[in-house]
Amino acid sequence: MKLLFIRHGDPDYTIDSLTEKGWKEAEFLSEKIAALDVRDFYVSPLGRAKDTASCTLKKNGRTATECKWLREFDVKIRRPDVHGEKIIPWDWLPEDWTKIENFYSFDRWWDNDILREGKMKEEYDWVTQNFDKVLAEHGYVREGHYYRAEKANEDTLVFFCHFGVSCVLISYLLSISPLVMLQNFCAAPSSVSTIVTEERRKGIASFRMSSFGDISHLYAHQEPPSFAARFCETYDNKEQRHD
Repeated sequence: MKLLFIRHGDPDYTIDSLTEKGWKEAEFLSEKIAALDVRDFYVSPLGRAKDTASCTLKKNGRTATECKWLREFDVKIRRPDVHGEKIIPWDWLPEDWTKIENFYSFDRWWDNDILREGKMKEEYDWVTQNFDKVLAEHGYVREGHYYRAEKANEDTLVFFCHFGVSCVLISYLLSISPLVMLQNFCAAPSSVSTIVTEERRKGIASFRMSSFGDISHLYAHQEPPSFAARFCETYDNKEQRHD
């Protein structure tokens, strides 16, 4: 089975939709996804994800199942570099998060006062448990760190969602800490990440990531990727994003 996680196009967060560039990205993406044999589509309830999905769904005359748990990962924490307000649990400064050894552990990443106060583990469990229900409906049942292939198949499922929740779900499939992906991976708007099952022994399946943040659909149209999700390559480059 193949799982495709698609980040929404270049966002206009003020209206929870897409920028003009984002709509172009969504249209170019739709040419790629509409050509695939997709069993089921799933979509976040947020406007920017639904708008991105709409271009593909219209081409195919399809609909998507809207899942509340596919919304952007809805946790706010007291990040050390931000004072007076709670904020998303990624984009930490490296000098802060790399000191916390638990953040590198799949089994203990949540065992930290900051994340515990923000109830990040509770949100993580709610998201991953609902995700596992979808996989079970399609024949794959979680068993520790692998899946029982009760009805093995080569179906393709597509999830139109967001960077944060994609990192949570992919890290869960790969049994790695979500903090590692949230801090060290970058998925540009409209990018596609593909996870594929491997059933090397009958009935025992694991997931392998074959690509992350693929934007080949943009390159095919000479469309440059958005800089969203990245920070300045060098501190002295004032034309790129600083915080």
